[in-house]
Amino acid sequence: MTDFSAEHVVWTSKLKEVYGETVELEDEQGKSSVYDIIAEFEVGDRAYAVLAGSPAKGAEQEILRIVASPDGLPELETIIDDEEWEDVSELYDELTFPGEDSE
Repeated sequence: MTDFSAEHVVWTSKLKEVYGETVELEDEQGKSSVYDIIAEFEVGDRAYAVLAGSPAKGAEQEILRIVASPDGLPELETIIDDEEWEDVSELYDELTFPGEDSE
């Protein structure tokens, strides 16, 4: 089990080093869209990317898992597990808005 806490986060730039500031993703219908890479981080043994689509299309930020392809390049995959997605989403909110926690 990964410990989803801010003190265990390591900021990275694996995607940006390989692909630049944007990535092009294809949806289930085969339609391609370009996303800006907003943030990349590792927590435990997993890596995640926060992407933003075109604001003109009303796109919200997406959080995806970064995995290594067979040739060693970083690839993105959807987080299927609801609990993992919730944990990562809450962690990113905590990292983005650290002053909002109630202590």
